[in-house]
Amino acid sequence: MHAPTPDTGLGSFAAVLAGELPGAWTSTFHPDRGGNNDHGALTDRVWDMNDVADALAKHTVDQCAVITRADGTRLFVADPIGHGEGYLIAAIAPDDAPDEAFRAVREPDGIAVAADPFSAAEDVTHDLLPRYDKALAQVRSNAARLTAPPAEPERVVMTWSGEDLIVDKPDRADITEALTQNGFTFAPDRNIFVLSGDDTAHQAASVRAAGERLSDLGVAAQLRHPQAGPALSTTPVAPPTASPAPSARRR
Repeated sequence: MHAPTPDTGLGSFAAVLAGELPGAWTSTFHPDRGGNNDHGALTDRVWDMNDVADALAKHTVDQCAVITRADGTRLFVADPIGHGEGYLIAAIAPDDAPDEAFRAVREPDGIAVAADPFSAAEDVTHDLLPRYDKALAQVRSNAARLTAPPAEPERVVMTWSGEDLIVDKPDRADITEALTQNGFTFAPDRNIFVLSGDDTAHQAASVRAAGERLSDLGVAAQLRHPQAGPALSTTPVAPPTASPAPSARRR
């Protein structure tokens, strides 16, 4: 009985391996075809910074196979490049994630396995796939964060009530502290914080200081006039260089 040709050996190995891995996998064999092939595009996506990457950098891949899971996860399978027996198996990085999503994610380095697809399936299942799935989850999470629209900043609205400024009681303790440390007092009967307008210069300084502290917390502050119609007139609290004095009068 003669040994199978290298093409048949690799293609058969990958097909059997696909059937032994957990989940639904399919195998696609990529023969040499006289050098007219897409192996370069595949090897460029191999997600490895260890032995497989080193082998691919030193040798040309004549044939390979790609094993694909139902969710799109892909494995690269190649003959042992250079000397040795068995096969090299590595993760293939997803094509749809931006480069920034891979930053600080450790590569799920590939493995060398014996030519027996059944023992190879054990090695892939217990060694490579856990690392691969962890890295994929990190990249997907990073990609989702990169493409998500920026969240609206939390706001504290300071509303004029006569000469005073009032703020609804916030849920966050650090916002409450920023208000109380800068002149706002809590009125429990109304469940609000009040900044008195008895001294307008002091009131303006308190607004500036509270706005600076809230900005440090990532919270935007707004001055708002009472509702007088269907729309509200709002004026954002200015940065420290501006003067949001509530009025021009002096006492």
